Amino acid sequence: MSLVTTPAIVLQTYRYSETSKVVRLATRDLGVQSAIAKGALRPKSRFGAGLELLSEGVAQLYFRETRELHTLGAFDLVNLRRDLAADVGRFAGATALTEVMLKMAPPAPLPVAYDTLTSALDALEQVPPGQIDAAAVRALWSLLAVLGFEPSLARCARDGSAIEPATDEPVLFSVADGGALCPRCGPTSAQPPSRLPPRAYADLVALNDPRAELPPLDAPHAAAHRRLVARFVRYHLGEAGPLSALDFWERRAWVPPTPTPIPSAAS
Repeated sequence: MSLVTTPAIVLQTYRYSETSKVVRLATRDLGVQSAIAKGALRPKSRFGAGLELLSEGVAQLYFRETRELHTLGAFDLVNLRRDLAADVGRFAGATALTEVMLKMAPPAPLPVAYDTLTSALDALEQVPPGQIDAAAVRALWSLLAVLGFEPSLARCARDGSAIEPATDEPVLFSVADGGALCPRCGPTSAQPPSRLPPRAYADLVALNDPRAELPPLDAPHAAAHRRLVARFVRYHLGEAGPLSALDFWERRAWVPPTPTPIPSAAS
């Protein structure tokens, strides 16, 4: 057993006993790991209020490679990310990100995934209210890319030919094939591909390019991009079980539906 000190973000917590809880951590040096925080539920716990969802800090883990559950010796809090917790839209996007990290990242060193997650959470905290959806969609695509699931957008995901979008023709996008399809490959896709209008395709390219400005997305276009990345995640996660945070974010379940007006009775 060795004592490892590493930057970490809390992805999930649950009660283990009357006084302790298990935390799932995204760590920069060990990947995603589970640890028991002994005494964390006591009133005067040495962990204080640091072990909350999305909290960022420096973890000290008593780590043994042959075990799946390690012991958390300390967690020195760096950022509680209160700005995320104070806005349900930002929080929903952030928890969808942590769910993907939890389900898809390996229990092995992957610093670029950790750095991508922290950068994405920083962006979600700072982005103006009108760009929260776009920032969350970009964050999910960015995390998928570093985890090995980057969609092919410039070239056909089947035969590698260049995608040359026309100004008035949709671009075919196949979740199963992992990206855009040329007109020759589209009809032979295992599942019917989505038909992205030129604007939607251009926005998708921008959302997958962290150097590009965030595209302005009105409510219908934002909803379409949330659905697309959520479908992509579900397909490539396979049998990972329910994705409640992703579902909540995709449907914007915190926004009450617009009531349908009731026609007045004819006089």
